[in-house]
Amino acid sequence: MTAAMILAAGRGQRMRPLTDTTPKPLLVVRGKPLLLWPMEALVAGGFRRLVVNTDWLGGQIEGFFAAYPAWNSHSLLLNGEQIGLTLSAEGRDFGRALETAGGIARALPQLGEVFWVLAGDVFAPDFTFAQAAVDRFSASGQLAHLWLVPNPPHHPGGDFGLSPGGLALNQADTRYTFSTIALYRRALFEVPWCDIPPGNPDGVVAPLAPLLRRAIDAGRVSAALYTGRWTDVGTPERLAELNATA
Repeated sequence: MTAAMILAAGRGQRMRPLTDTTPKPLLVVRGKPLLLWPMEALVAGGFRRLVVNTDWLGGQIEGFFAAYPAWNSHSLLLNGEQIGLTLSAEGRDFGRALETAGGIARALPQLGEVFWVLAGDVFAPDFTFAQAAVDRFSASGQLAHLWLVPNPPHHPGGDFGLSPGGLALNQADTRYTFSTIALYRRALFEVPWCDIPPGNPDGVVAPLAPLLRRAIDAGRVSAALYTGRWTDVGTPERLAELNATA
């Protein structure tokens, strides 16, 4: 079964003062914690093996899951479906968040050969997590497949271009914003692309962007444009706007 990792370890500096007392993934968007939106979407798509990494106020996230039926540190009942859930407690284990590549490397033994990754603070209620997308990616031989979105006002320059053949580009006249939603192959987080040992036993802090850009330069990253609703819930103002338009 294909696993998914939801990134929930960030401090949420731009969300202060809200995140001084509440981890950003537990802030409420349209009636439920932000973290629940992607979890429910993944389960609806048939993906029931989830990893959530934590650091800042991570005990609150563990406490949130503890309220669910059948929680035993490895599984819980969500919308009537039994799911496998692993918490990768970076703050408890290393005293800090490991950033995206470091966090994925830490969780790699739980993720399998091909897996989803997305940020727990992104609201994308129209995105469908589909097995067909996993099958296409698995057959492609690519190291990653990224979903890009039109640039929001707060990020007008974008991150990556998109070739006519569906490859992500580092250099392009038209650039889009990386939605954080992606499929990855385990090989991207192994030698020669990444020199962090699986499981990241030393707690190496490493960003994802340099790793992705090297793979993009090698033509090993595909991409597609997603035009459904998408918000990086990165400031109190964006959170308030989402809740005002519910």
